[in-house]
Amino acid sequence: MVRLNVETRAFHAAADAGWRALMTVEVTTPQYVDQLVRVYGFEAPLEAALAYTPNLDLVLDAHERFRAGYIAQDLLALGIRPAEVARLPQCVLAPFASPLEALGWLYVAERWTLLHDEVRRYIRVRLPQATDACVYLSSTEGHVSARWQELGRRIDRAARTPRMLDEVIDAANAAFRTWISWSTRADVVLRKQG
Repeated sequence: MVRLNVETRAFHAAADAGWRALMTVEVTTPQYVDQLVRVYGFEAPLEAALAYTPNLDLVLDAHERFRAGYIAQDLLALGIRPAEVARLPQCVLAPFASPLEALGWLYVAERWTLLHDEVRRYIRVRLPQATDACVYLSSTEGHVSARWQELGRRIDRAARTPRMLDEVIDAANAAFRTWISWSTRADVVLRKQG
């Protein structure tokens, strides 16, 4: 995990920007909704790609890490109608070629959980009307560190050679680039709808 963190750190600030932007005095419910929509549009197709990745189940049970349904619950709690949730824009992802590639992509989505407790606490104070819309942010409450360490162990076991770890790192970098690009495209769509 250390090498993976170092090799991807150039993307960390940009990838975290949407979550960090919620921790300002001026945060609004529409900003929170927009962030949830962006993340849903990435995590829902990521979960589908992970579900159809051959042999991933030999490395880890990715289904235990699926959280897109929690985002949908939060959006519904924030007043988004079910039909609107069903039509939310999503990033296009295909199943991954290998478990190593899948682990690189999963690393990106799991990294956000390191911010969830802080963001959730902030949202509950600044946006009390959104208190019931923090299911996604609460989904890893109390076990973020254990999940993160477990993912690291799974990556260490799967990437037994430097070349295999390079595959995970390349995939994580591709996932970060895709997230940043998707987030920008989603912002354009959200501005048009807003």
